[in-house]
Amino acid sequence: MAKRVLITGAAGQIGYSLVFAVARGDLLGPNQPVILHLLDIPQAQEGLNGVVLEIEDCSLPLVAGIVATTDVKEAFTDVDIALLVGSMPRREGMERSDLLKANAAIFKVQGKALSDYSSKDVKVVVVGNPANTNALLAQLSAANIPKENFSALTRLDHNRAKAAIAYRLKVNVAQVHNVIIWGNHSATQYPDVSHAYVTDYPNKGDKTPVTAAIKDDAWLQGEFIKLVQQRGAAVIKLRKLSSAASAAKAIVDHARDWVLGTPEGEFVSMAVYSDGSYGIKEGLIYSFPVTSKNGKYTIVKDLPISDFSRNLLKVTEDELVSEKETAVQFLA
Repeated sequence: MAKRVLITGAAGQIGYSLVFAVARGDLLGPNQPVILHLLDIPQAQEGLNGVVLEIEDCSLPLVAGIVATTDVKEAFTDVDIALLVGSMPRREGMERSDLLKANAAIFKVQGKALSDYSSKDVKVVVVGNPANTNALLAQLSAANIPKENFSALTRLDHNRAKAAIAYRLKVNVAQVHNVIIWGNHSATQYPDVSHAYVTDYPNKGDKTPVTAAIKDDAWLQGEFIKLVQQRGAAVIKLRKLSSAASAAKAIVDHARDWVLGTPEGEFVSMAVYSDGSYGIKEGLIYSFPVTSKNGKYTIVKDLPISDFSRNLLKVTEDELVSEKETAVQFLA
């Protein structure tokens, strides 16, 4: 049976890359047919129609159907996976409260649509920024969907952190395991390698802690953190556009691992509903290390947290608390 996958903002930069990855089977595997639900705003209708023509021209055997629409009800009906990419970007002169208010209007509608029309076990990945708080707004507006079914994308930051470590050590990125992104998808996020390791590192054995391989705490606790935190801004400065292909790849990684499971012994970063783990306030959408099996994720428990790490976990938690306090007033 085909799975229905919704992509909002489907005619946009990220959506354009994402649509074809899902259609090829990168998300659900080479044997799972998909029905693509593509939503965009009315002003993007022509571009959306062009995307549909390209999907058809690719002659992809896994595409069992396409629903391309600007109507929310039609887009959200019966979907199994919702990739919420579209959001209001921050524009020149906008205060943070203006951005949160604009996105509250969007994600209130989309959360209710998930509740009213989608599969009751729909898995939701929010990409549009501010992603963590937008995911929370959608969750609070979705009375019939379990709160655990909502997540926000920090996998792009996770992938960036892995790549930075691999580049520093001159190893393949596949050799780097168990980095963690804590907190918000923002400049306060904390990329943490305290529990990360490198496989097959020369003369060091099968699993070498990243800290032992790099042997430079000043870099790991300074430049490395800033590099990951500011990578999105660096891309914008050079491209004059935000990350697109790397974001689409991260969305696929996030959803695939959630649905199909993480490798044995491996954890990844997902922003999910906080249950109070690691002392983080319950009810935030906060990035934790997770594992997944049979379509269910589990927050990795009881990892040792240093004083240095604890301080940074708190900084990003405080930002999310502040965002929540501002944003929820716009749901009334």
